[in-house]
Amino acid sequence: MLKVDTAKWNQSPSLLREQALDASHPRTRERLLALYDITQGMNATQVAQQTHRNPQTVMDWVHRYNDNGLNALVYRHTGGHPPLCLLKLKQG
Repeated sequence: MLKVDTAKWNQSPSLLREQALDASHPRTRERLLALYDITQGMNATQVAQQTHRNPQTVMDWVHRYNDNGLNALVYRHTGGHPPLCLLKLKQG
C-alpha cells in the first residue's frame, strides 16, 4: 500500500493541507491536496479519479514527496513560451 511518509520530513497531514491552501499555483495545490487525501485514507486510484489524473501520476507525486520532500511538488514552469502577461512586463 502506498503511504505518504510525512514523518520522514517532520511534517503532518494538516501541514500538507495548509501548504496546499497557501500555494500560489493550482498545480501545486492539486498535488499537495492529493497527498493530504491519501493521508486521510483514500488510495491513489481514488484520488486520480477525483482529480481526473492518471493513477500513475498520483503515485509519482507520492514517490517524489517521499524521496525529496514538499519542495519536490512545487510547480515550476519548464520550457515553452512564458505567459503573455510576463512578456508585456519585460517589454514595458
